[in-house]
Amino acid sequence: MAIKKSNKLTQTAAIKQILKRCSSFGKKQGYDHEGGHPDDVPKGHFVVYVGEHRSRYVVPISWLTHPGFQSLLQRAEEEFGFNHDMGLTIPCEEVVFRSLTAMIR
Repeated sequence: MAIKKSNKLTQTAAIKQILKRCSSFGKKQGYDHEGGHPDDVPKGHFVVYVGEHRSRYVVPISWLTHPGFQSLLQRAEEEFGFNHDMGLTIPCEEVVFRSLTAMIR
């Protein structure tokens, strides 16, 4: 039981870190108007970049709790970390990302 609780706390901390980083992207890129997001990113969403060409996707924050999306975030952290200015990059092919997101919706 203690392992599950510890793992849950680790996931919660990681999600908080992701949200904090995502909310600061707009400010770093000059979108410092109300909400701190670009106009095409609705409240409750964030931007990820996927695939070889770094295609941009706007995804709902609620996806952060989905196990498949958490797996992608874990891979992103291992490969890139979360401390860079270009946004959250997901290390997978676009077709795989679109397939996963179709299942989440």
